[in-house]
Amino acid sequence: MKAIRTVLSVFGLFTAFAPMAHAQFGSGIVYDPTQSAHALQQIEQGESQLQKWATELNNWQQHLLKEAQIYTTAEQTRTQIVTMYNLAYQMSTMPQNLAARYRADWSQWQSLAAPPNTYGNTSPLVNALNFGGLPQSQQGYTSAYVQPQGYPSGNYSSLDSRTQATVANQYATSELAQTTTTNTLSTLGTIRTNESAFASKLTNLESDTFSTDPSQQTQNALLGKINSATLLQIHSQQDTNQLLAASIQQQLIAQKQQIDAQNRAINNSIYFQQNFANTMQNVSSGVSTSLHAISLSTTGQ
Repeated sequence: MKAIRTVLSVFGLFTAFAPMAHAQFGSGIVYDPTQSAHALQQIEQGESQLQKWATELNNWQQHLLKEAQIYTTAEQTRTQIVTMYNLAYQMSTMPQNLAARYRADWSQWQSLAAPPNTYGNTSPLVNALNFGGLPQSQQGYTSAYVQPQGYPSGNYSSLDSRTQATVANQYATSELAQTTTTNTLSTLGTIRTNESAFASKLTNLESDTFSTDPSQQTQNALLGKINSATLLQIHSQQDTNQLLAASIQQQLIAQKQQIDAQNRAINNSIYFQQNFANTMQNVSSGVSTSLHAISLSTTGQ
């Protein structure tokens, strides 16, 4: 619009100058310095205005170029944002058949069924296995396992030193087996009790993993599920370690019994070798005395 106005102004200026030029130079050439100076001044003013308009036109063209560049950049940015959004939406959408393809059941701890409990000593042990707890385990062990009786102090002190050592060793094995067994019962019962809550957590994690809800498939949601799965695995490994420790403890008791029996046999062999001569002499002397005491007379004398 400014360029059109400029052209029209210049055209009007020359149109205004046309009659003046015809009057001055057309008929009987008359030279008027005042009019010529005025005409030159108007021409200079027109040229100045033309230069000003040309500068404004150039500035406007530069502005249009900048606006076009900004528009192009904005269009590219919009296209990039739309592409990123489409990618994010695609990544947040789970396949519809993922659960049907990969969901699987797993074995769960089951509570032990109530036994007949014929003589009333089985249910405390079953309760310990189902619910855990050290007091319940001790009660179950006391009710269902054979308990060793204690030696009366007078009878134990009357035994020789070798027999006392053997009795003390056997009591140590029995007491070690009792504390190991009660701890194992408590561990098994506690794991079985916690299994219900643990299975619920696994079910929730599995449901969120196979969910088609986009909010469950964002990057943060995926990282959260990975962390949760790692923690559940750690807790499960702790239970496994406890069971392995309990199994090793039971093996240690069996190994102690074998070592005790082996060492007892070695001690008996050493004792026999050290005391064989005296024992046989006592046996021979006793037999000889007995034979001499036997009367072979028919009269009994």
